[in-house]
Amino acid sequence: QVQLVESGGGLAQPGGSLRLSCAASGFTFVTSNMGWARQAPGKGLEWVSGIYTRDIGQIHADSVKGRFTISRDNAKSMLYLQMNNLRPEDTAVYYCAKGLRPPYHALGQGIQVTVSS
Repeated sequence: QVQLVESGGGLAQPGGSLRLSCAASGFTFVTSNMGWARQAPGKGLEWVSGIYTRDIGQIHADSVKGRFTISRDNAKSMLYLQMNNLRPEDTAVYYCAKGLRPPYHALGQGIQVTVSS
């Protein structure tokens, strides 16, 4: 059974940073493309970032390019999202995802990120 558990969310000021983590289990992490998505209040699910198996490449949405970095630790079955220079429009529930882009095979329960002064 696929399990994806996010941590590291919270409140940040504009221009600040947060690092999200995702603990994965129940599937072969090292051979799985992984990603992050988010959902802002009143909006649909938005793709944020994706990382290929064995960390051979990353892709990011234009809205976060240059500010967010996705990474993975295959030995620990962990996925990360480093978010720098945060903006109020980054406020959303962030989801760890099994898959590179939607539609995803599975999503975590989500974690709130709020950017506000």
